[in-house]
Amino acid sequence: MPDRKQVGVGLLGVDYAAEGGFYRFAKIYNGENWSDNTRSPLTEPGLKVKEGNYLIAVNGHPVRAPESPYAAFQNLAAKVVTLKVNDKPSPEGAWEISVKPVASENFLRYLDFVETTRRKVEQATGGRVGYMHVPDTSIGGLIQFDKYLTAQIGKQGFIIDERYNSGGMIPDFYTEKLKRQLLSLVSPREGKDIPWPPLAIYGPKVMLINEHAGSGGDAFPWFFKREKIGPLVGTRTWGGLIGISRQVPLMDGGFVTAPEFAFWSTDNGGEWVVENYGVAPDYKVEDRPDLVVKGRDPQLEKAIELVLDGLKSYQPPPPRPKYPKK
Repeated sequence: MPDRKQVGVGLLGVDYAAEGGFYRFAKIYNGENWSDNTRSPLTEPGLKVKEGNYLIAVNGHPVRAPESPYAAFQNLAAKVVTLKVNDKPSPEGAWEISVKPVASENFLRYLDFVETTRRKVEQATGGRVGYMHVPDTSIGGLIQFDKYLTAQIGKQGFIIDERYNSGGMIPDFYTEKLKRQLLSLVSPREGKDIPWPPLAIYGPKVMLINEHAGSGGDAFPWFFKREKIGPLVGTRTWGGLIGISRQVPLMDGGFVTAPEFAFWSTDNGGEWVVENYGVAPDYKVEDRPDLVVKGRDPQLEKAIELVLDGLKSYQPPPPRPKYPKK
């Protein structure tokens, strides 16, 4: 295969806004700086920089609008660079900081989407309902699922967002945890009672789906619906559940696959399901572009409405009974 020349452009994890002939940091994305995938360069400890500051120069080279700010960062990904930053659009009084730009902001921006949506749900439900996004049914999705489930134990309800789920494995490991019911409580000698099984949210659950979820992203909502965990909201999933197990390599570096695993249900004496159709929502809600550009999420709004309605009949565990007398 011919070698491709690539130029690594360094990124700061920011949105720029041109103002007064300079570029302002309109938004600095918060990261999880213990991971290279979600490291946000301008949020490293000890840096004197914040949203609203201006980028004046990179390694001594002035940065001015309307020239693209990214032009100054060519071949600087993962390299320590010196930035001149100011709190006004002027070189006068600027200070220097040293940062290491990242090669990609994909995970940073994805993390911002997830956390922004989680906070919307938190605010709209008074903290009673949790939220998670499950990007796939492979390793990344497993990590995301357990991270957000474990961190929100104690919530009364849950919204599971599997829109854009790119699939992977057959995800019964997700629904096994989501369908857990409260069986008993364990009372320690000191402290609060512990609901059992402990790793579970027992109240109403709603799942968000769309046409960009497929393969394992088809199976996940199908299992969710089949096991009667809760309603589906959104649009019908992609409908590509037949799987592959091998890749036959070709001389040019490509490969060939063939469908090898089909999917059928025991319902109605046995029937082929999902493939070429997808999984239909219980509540069809389109992502209207005119609402999305205004910052709305119609599908999420419907899910919040449904989970709040479900909480009206949800009964939390009763208080601990009195100990029996001797």
